[in-house]
Amino acid sequence: MITLRELSFGYSKTDVLFEKLNLRLQPGNVCGLLGKNGAGKTTLLKIMAGLLFAQAGDCMRLGFNVKNREPESLSHIYFVPEEFFVPQLTAKQYLDLYAPFYSHFDTTLFEACIKEFDIPNNKLLPTFSYGQKKKFLISFAIATQCKIILFDEPTNGLDIPSKSQFRKLIASNMTDDKLFIISTHQVHDVEKLVDRVVILDDGKIIINSSLAHVTKTIAIEQESSEPSLNSCIYYEKNISGYAVVTENKSNRDSNIDLEIFFNMVIANKEKSSQLFGGE
Repeated sequence: MITLRELSFGYSKTDVLFEKLNLRLQPGNVCGLLGKNGAGKTTLLKIMAGLLFAQAGDCMRLGFNVKNREPESLSHIYFVPEEFFVPQLTAKQYLDLYAPFYSHFDTTLFEACIKEFDIPNNKLLPTFSYGQKKKFLISFAIATQCKIILFDEPTNGLDIPSKSQFRKLIASNMTDDKLFIISTHQVHDVEKLVDRVVILDDGKIIINSSLAHVTKTIAIEQESSEPSLNSCIYYEKNISGYAVVTENKSNRDSNIDLEIFFNMVIANKEKSSQLFGGE
């Protein structure tokens, strides 16, 4: 569905962000794209969306090279950015103008989404709060029924009920022929939603693993006393003592805290590559 092959990109000759990046993502997944500030998450989403173009290598989307911008390919992808502009239109006017670009747009679904988010249909979009604008764009994205939807920090600006509604809408509209990619720092907002994790660091993809594989490979347990690094992969102190990551010898599914998993990967790249690189 999305394939990066030997992809290289930089904003200048001296500012190379990605070099010979390879990635393959299949339909039927909600993929969490994680990384520190400046790791290149937003840039990678823009390359996938066709808003930026690689200096070398290819980004293939639904079998099409994104640089060719085929209308058939563009009609099956939608990008919800973190920073956005909304025109001087009402929700209905926006729908009338932009929905025709998406051949499978579901007006009934859109109306259900904005009702779920409690968004007014007759007010000008620029009068909305940031959170309302974000919820409007999320609603429109889901209603496009695109095969690929990219979300950049979708829960930023959402209140607690809206975050829950976002998760509900994503889960209820995910199908085997779709791919949702969610870039976020708010991992607890989406950790019950994603089933695949891609971790970017220093312009490299250091993890591309299903959550099912993660839960069978490592276990995270709470301990009261500080462990030895000889007895675990990683640990960090928390209010209850220590969260300790060990190899999952039982091969039974364990509960995974995505934030701790991310911290473990960044702190132990070589070991993490050994554990998850062969999936």
